[in-house]
Amino acid sequence: MRLDSHQQLRLVRLLLDQRYDAPITIEDLSHEAALSPYYLIRAFRHVYKQTPHQYLVGQRVARAKELLRNSDLSITEICVAVGYESLGSFSTLFRKVAGVSPSAYRINSQPTPNPTYIPLCVCLLHGIKDQPEL
Repeated sequence: MRLDSHQQLRLVRLLLDQRYDAPITIEDLSHEAALSPYYLIRAFRHVYKQTPHQYLVGQRVARAKELLRNSDLSITEICVAVGYESLGSFSTLFRKVAGVSPSAYRINSQPTPNPTYIPLCVCLLHGIKDQPEL
């Protein structure tokens, strides 16, 4: 069964989504999709408004953001987990896409608890006034 070019491009995007954490080349993708590398790049850019490499970087950065927000992994561990071998390359690309360094992103994405806030339901349950007296 032969895939049409739209199905081939969807396959490439699916491969990028599934294998974002592993080394993958345009030659690997073109072989899987049965398209020439140059045609694949042009067609992917036409349909998705970015090259396969740009899409892959976006996927890796999105996963890195998730790990920075929700895990205690070190930045080096996150770098490797999303498919980069070089911390410098990872940090440079992350900053380019996210606008801040991975460490700054982690610090800025942590919720800041309000220690003086007590939910109204707790106040009512314990007879506490919900407004502090000044």
